[in-house]
Amino acid sequence: MAKKELLIYAHYYIPDTASTGQILRELAEGMLDKFDITIICVVPSYLGTIEDKYKTQKYYEEEINGVKVLRIRVPEFSKTNKKSRVKNIVSYFFGAMVATFKVGKMDYVFSISQPPILGGLLGVWGKWVKHAKYIYNIQDFNPEQVLAVGYTKSKLITDAMMWFDKFSCKRSDLVITVGRDLVETVENRFKGKKVPKTVMINNWIDENEIYPLDESNEKVLVFKKKYGLDGKFVIMYSGNIGLYYDLENLIKVVEKIKPGTKTADGQEVVFAFVGAGSVLDKLVFYVKEHHMDNVTFIPYQDKADLIYSLNAGDVHWCVNAKGIKGVSCPSNVYLKLSVAA
Repeated sequence: MAKKELLIYAHYYIPDTASTGQILRELAEGMLDKFDITIICVVPSYLGTIEDKYKTQKYYEEEINGVKVLRIRVPEFSKTNKKSRVKNIVSYFFGAMVATFKVGKMDYVFSISQPPILGGLLGVWGKWVKHAKYIYNIQDFNPEQVLAVGYTKSKLITDAMMWFDKFSCKRSDLVITVGRDLVETVENRFKGKKVPKTVMINNWIDENEIYPLDESNEKVLVFKKKYGLDGKFVIMYSGNIGLYYDLENLIKVVEKIKPGTKTADGQEVVFAFVGAGSVLDKLVFYVKEHHMDNVTFIPYQDKADLIYSLNAGDVHWCVNAKGIKGVSCPSNVYLKLSVAA
């Protein structure tokens, strides 16, 4: 029997380090026995910069591990500059709309809630253009998320965001959320009336790729030595250093642990932040200003090296900002649990 055709709108896809890109890679490759899969995404650009080889064409066609990938060129951006981020996101949105005509017949369309609001609308667009069934995967609820952290105070903007995302939910054939509390949020949005069909499928981690290693593992030791963590007791935050994790308050808590503080067995306590994001510069500035010599910032690690960086942590933070319950799930908890001995 011929395979069904599945189109996935994924703002980011491998080799980008965005967690959603990694999850969608595992999802797509895991379904290749049932579907022919096409991904519409941006050129690798999660950290804001773009390689020269992706700057000459509007679209790039690739195949990665059996998955067809159609990439859209977008402008470079800074995570701390709202205008450049908006320009980047809007370029992806309209580029993806046009790219939809570049792929053939589709039986199913799958989109995620990234970028906020626009990810859902892309799924609706794909459903209409391809006359396909539409599955909307909500990783984070907006405008609820931006309201929780006070990203905008404009009621006009947040009301419009709510209208459009409810529209995407209504037009979907199935809504998938990644946590039980998030199912309740869908029901609350519609006040129990004409609630779209909704199920919960949590995110995951491939336990064949990320798992506990012995503390004497050579590559773990190399990583710790490279960043000055060898012989130390490492308390680590690994992931997106962004708006929704209350990291600006967390760094104030870290400040109370003075440099040179030791554990009962004599190990010096240090703090490592691994990743990048919109509040990274603020954290770096705060640490320098307060002479927090026990804090180290480490860039995102390649997927192949993630197992070693995670195993370098003795304790891992898993945090969310106040008000995020029922709005977003800290899915990097699966990464951290996967290296727990």
